[in-house]
Amino acid sequence: MKVSGLQRLLAVWLALVVGAACAQEPQLTLHGEVRRAQFMSYQEVPFDVPEGVSRLTVEFTYTGHDHGTNLDMGVIDPQRFRGWSGGNKHTFTVSESDATPSYLPGPVVAGRWRLLVGVPAIREGSVAQYTVKVWWQKVGTDAASGSTFSQKPIREGAAWYRGDLHMHTGHSDGSCASESGARIPCPVFLTAQAAVARGLDFIAITDHNTTSHYDAMRELQPYFDKLLLIPGREITTFYGHANVFGTTQFIDFRLGTKPVPTMKVLLDEVDAAHGLLALNHPGVPSGEQCMGCGWTAPNTDFARIHVMEAVNGADADGEKSGVPVWQQQLDRGLRITAIGGSDNHNALIKPGQNNAIGSPTTVVYSTSLSESAILAGIRAGHVFIDTDGTKGRSLILSAVSGNEHALMGDVMHVAADVTVTFTVEANDVAGMHGEVITDGKHSMLEGSIFAPGKQVRTFTFASDGKPHTVRVEIRDAAGKLKLLANPVYLNR
Repeated sequence: MKVSGLQRLLAVWLALVVGAACAQEPQLTLHGEVRRAQFMSYQEVPFDVPEGVSRLTVEFTYTGHDHGTNLDMGVIDPQRFRGWSGGNKHTFTVSESDATPSYLPGPVVAGRWRLLVGVPAIREGSVAQYTVKVWWQKVGTDAASGSTFSQKPIREGAAWYRGDLHMHTGHSDGSCASESGARIPCPVFLTAQAAVARGLDFIAITDHNTTSHYDAMRELQPYFDKLLLIPGREITTFYGHANVFGTTQFIDFRLGTKPVPTMKVLLDEVDAAHGLLALNHPGVPSGEQCMGCGWTAPNTDFARIHVMEAVNGADADGEKSGVPVWQQQLDRGLRITAIGGSDNHNALIKPGQNNAIGSPTTVVYSTSLSESAILAGIRAGHVFIDTDGTKGRSLILSAVSGNEHALMGDVMHVAADVTVTFTVEANDVAGMHGEVITDGKHSMLEGSIFAPGKQVRTFTFASDGKPHTVRVEIRDAAGKLKLLANPVYLNR
């Protein structure tokens, strides 16, 4: 089988990127046994939790199932009862924002916790050996655990994964019609259900400032086991909006007040939580037209902004588009990943309508369908935006110069008088044309108009040894933006 240059490039990139972290070793492992003498009793297994823990996970396993032994499980923290799952679960997680069904979210209090072991069934002469494994995550380490709501990747293997990174539910201002037609806060499950119907692989639910939706997301993730649910929230300030992904910790949104006097303080808090921040709809006006919608935060250090929502809902073109704002930052020499988000506020909006879930779709090359891998792909800029949110339209930009290969988002170091060859691979773009944007200047991609099926075009760039950004857009016959690829950066 012939291997394309792009396939070689992706294989090289995959080999260089660390995949989803292996399962972390537990901080505590406890062993014990239960005999017939404990029949119809509740045993307590104590364990100590240190200060500064944000999330606690417990796994309880035991022997004797094939000899009629059944053991139940619950837990009490130093202050209160935190849940009981009986024999229907062998693992649970609790944190301030979310918990496994059967358990209560809330602060992970330091001190002596007690695992409750109920003994409803054990035969005379039987001995059951049990093992309790305890993991905890300290404050600021949520994003390092692979995925917040699933213990393993939703899907293994490197691929281009399609998702929506901006949506709201009834936990903020998302609303929809009830069964009787009344307008009600829209339940989270409808958002996940609509995302599956649109063929998405991942979504980030980003309700305004709150973290209350995370508990619903944890409950839904096992059911929606083909859809990755990423924790997000829209930091909504008087000076602009920004999504934060990959952490469940509270981020203070009160920009301009004593607790959060500057954008630097807010960014420091996000970084400490290992979150990923994306400026939202930066091309939208502020003031009475849309209070706090455009980005006006004073003294924003854009060198610390790694992601920007270039396409919000139907605003791929026109005066509300974020693409020109993003391009301005590229022209300043910054590397910022462009993403898209539907900004959906009603999960029942039909496909094709403004702000329908998945319109636009952000497509990420990732080592697996896990939270950490998807966010790593976004940070790396291995992203293109499908503004219509189709199920198969694609645009992949790559480059090669000598032995150096790059995928969109990557940096190539190219000396003067060296030629870089770019390859554009597109699909489902019949009748459309490509545009090459070099340092903000547009030119037609040679060989347009595209025919049906997979299309491949190449073009070259003669390096002068200086920094440049080269990216590609695909537009329809009316000039509307349909696909946007992040840049390949030269000498950045």
